[in-house]
Amino acid sequence: MREAPPPTAAWQPGDPVGHRQFFRMAVDRPLALDGGGRLRDVTLAYETWGELNAAGTNAVLVCHAWTGDSHVYGSIGNGHPSSGWWEGVVGPGLSIDIDRHFVVCVNVLGGCQGSTGPASPHPDDGRPYGSRFPVITVRDMVRTEASFANHLGIERWLSVIGGSMGGMQALEWGITYPHRVASLVLVATCAQASAQQIALGAVGRRAIRLDPNWRGGDYYDAEPGGGPHEGLIVARQLAQIMFRTDDVFTSRFGREFADRQEGFGLWQRFEVERYLDHHGDKLVRRFDANSYLLISKAMDLHDVKRGRGDLKAALSRLTMPVRTIGIWSDVLYPSYQQREITETLVSLGLRSDYVEIDSAQGHDAFLIDTDQVNAAIGPFLDQVAKQ
Repeated sequence: MREAPPPTAAWQPGDPVGHRQFFRMAVDRPLALDGGGRLRDVTLAYETWGELNAAGTNAVLVCHAWTGDSHVYGSIGNGHPSSGWWEGVVGPGLSIDIDRHFVVCVNVLGGCQGSTGPASPHPDDGRPYGSRFPVITVRDMVRTEASFANHLGIERWLSVIGGSMGGMQALEWGITYPHRVASLVLVATCAQASAQQIALGAVGRRAIRLDPNWRGGDYYDAEPGGGPHEGLIVARQLAQIMFRTDDVFTSRFGREFADRQEGFGLWQRFEVERYLDHHGDKLVRRFDANSYLLISKAMDLHDVKRGRGDLKAALSRLTMPVRTIGIWSDVLYPSYQQREITETLVSLGLRSDYVEIDSAQGHDAFLIDTDQVNAAIGPFLDQVAKQ
């Protein structure tokens, strides 16, 4: 029987560092957030690969998705219980080539793998922030990343690239700091969260809130097994259903039972239920429930139009070439959302094109069908580098 998971799987000071490096900011004055909150003494965890060239023109920022972290490339090791989450796209000789590019990935503000988030010590008393951590937005994440880029001495990214929530960050980077971005690659993402996407996030958050072990967000002193694991598992299972498609579930699992018994039992599981249980259990052993809540809310709040007029006004700020990549089978971020970005940019006379991944895998195709992702990103980056 597996050991009960700790109340949080957040990285904590004193844990193995692995390849993480750390940037500290908002020390002299607090960081003002979109929602009115403030944070001070903020840390961002990040990793880098490759070398920044003398001209500073080969830096690529890769932005991670909802439950991702800074470990976009690299093997399992001390401090990194999982291998890099985009190893089929980032690496030697791949489209994001660490032999040619200086590749950077930052764990977002509010995350739980080294950056300041709800599980981090509050500067006032050293106890975890918990319920005291303020609501954040994707724009807040990007503003901290811009300060971090200053720290690295990067005046302009060759490209900012991301899928899903990472694509939201990339788009905000281009709109907020157009002079600092030479190109954008937006994968399976959107310009603003739809009502259905908000609905999915709301149900997942409610599952965590209703877990009695959530304790209003202040559960970090619980014994192993005493965290809000059941709520986080349900939230993850719900999302996992949306990450794939009916075709994938049917072909892989069909109607097979995982639990064999005489007759039928109310809690007798199908194979697809075992698959969902596996992914839920896996997440509670590598993530934090409060970070899941905060990042989910940030994704729902994502709207590039906020404070900028309409969509055309917001996207008109983009001055760089933009490649959007959609997945025809994606039910979580349908391809019409990526096409909308491209079509709006083209209507404004700006440089943008759209590439569609031919895959039945659904939203997760950008993590699975890496050959197609490489084919869409590699030539685009080569072209941008020549300009």
